[in-house]
Amino acid sequence: MTAEATAQRRVTGLDGIRGLAALFVVVHHTYLESFPGYPVNTGPSWLVWLLYGHLAVVVFIALSGFSLAVAPARRDWQLGGKARFAHRRAWRILPPYWAALIFSVIMAWVVAPQPGSPPPDGKAVAVYGLLLQDVFGSSVPNGAFWSIAVEAQLYLVFPLLLLTVRRISGVVMVTAVTLVVVTVGALAPHVHVVSMLMRFTPQMAVLFALGLATAGILRASDRVRNLPWQWFALAATVPVVILCAVEGTVWWEHEHFWADLAWAPAIGLMLVAVATGKARIFKKLLDTAPVRELGKFSYSLYLIHAPIVVGISAKVIGPHMQPGLPRFFATLALVLPLSLVGARLFAAVFEIPFTRYRSWAALRDAARSRFGRPTVAPTSPAAPAPPVAPAAPVAPAIALTTSAEPE
Repeated sequence: MTAEATAQRRVTGLDGIRGLAALFVVVHHTYLESFPGYPVNTGPSWLVWLLYGHLAVVVFIALSGFSLAVAPARRDWQLGGKARFAHRRAWRILPPYWAALIFSVIMAWVVAPQPGSPPPDGKAVAVYGLLLQDVFGSSVPNGAFWSIAVEAQLYLVFPLLLLTVRRISGVVMVTAVTLVVVTVGALAPHVHVVSMLMRFTPQMAVLFALGLATAGILRASDRVRNLPWQWFALAATVPVVILCAVEGTVWWEHEHFWADLAWAPAIGLMLVAVATGKARIFKKLLDTAPVRELGKFSYSLYLIHAPIVVGISAKVIGPHMQPGLPRFFATLALVLPLSLVGARLFAAVFEIPFTRYRSWAALRDAARSRFGRPTVAPTSPAAPAPPVAPAAPVAPAIALTTSAEPE
């Protein structure tokens, strides 16, 4: 599929949501470095919303389910082959993740380890390299990596969820997943074996399943698509915002399981509103050039920002400034440009080429056309010089800005 065809088939605004969510995580971690004491807010009350960085991951997971289901929803919920799906997911996720793991380990050894963790050792590299950080305990090379393991594990059940939607319905699929997850959450405080499942953050399965099911809006009739989804999303958001404001950040930290489930309807409806073009002001923001560009390397920004935030806080700002608002703004002034520029350069090498070219052969050929030189065969002196042919067009270079082709 060409890049032009891909762009036409993508849902406008999804990349922008990813970009803004990743940027929010960066600011969230900067805030934590500047005001120690989480989950208690030791900073100004008007910045308390920056403690809710976990909410960005909730959005990421739901958005992942939606994005992966866009193409299957348009072809009657057909996956297109499990092997092909597995290859495309691994090709998309693993190269930048492994490169970011190497970067994170070097930063932890040379600059500063992640807060509350010793420098990563060989076990940590193996555990995180195999995406088993929610199975085995180890030191932490990058505090943001926990969600990558969760998402990778959700990919394993994606074909089954898709099959349930195709054979029965999206409502049945989401209901079944929710019942299983809620049962786990209810039994976990009382049954030790069940409580061990909580380390996999099972509530994310509901977000992922809901995102998958809401992609069905692309197949819906005009009557359904024209419903006021933006107001439904707002109606689902207000009670949860009030709940978080009343209960506070300590409750939020201790009750992530139930809080994430409470956010699920609002996030699902928000995705529907964006997909149907009902949230016009929000979608206009998401479709601005800076936000679209941010979305193109949001995965890289999420992967590499934590070591940058910790390094700047520990080695540059921390020795000279006490915790407080001046430290927050000073740290943010360095973190944002370094993280954005660093992530954009990182993506140019480790992320974007893998979204543009779907195999090693295609990637190698593109690299040769960009950096290599054509080989000129020697000619015999006695042979007449061949006629000069018209210059061939230059093969395209590796694209630095492109959207990932939907599954």
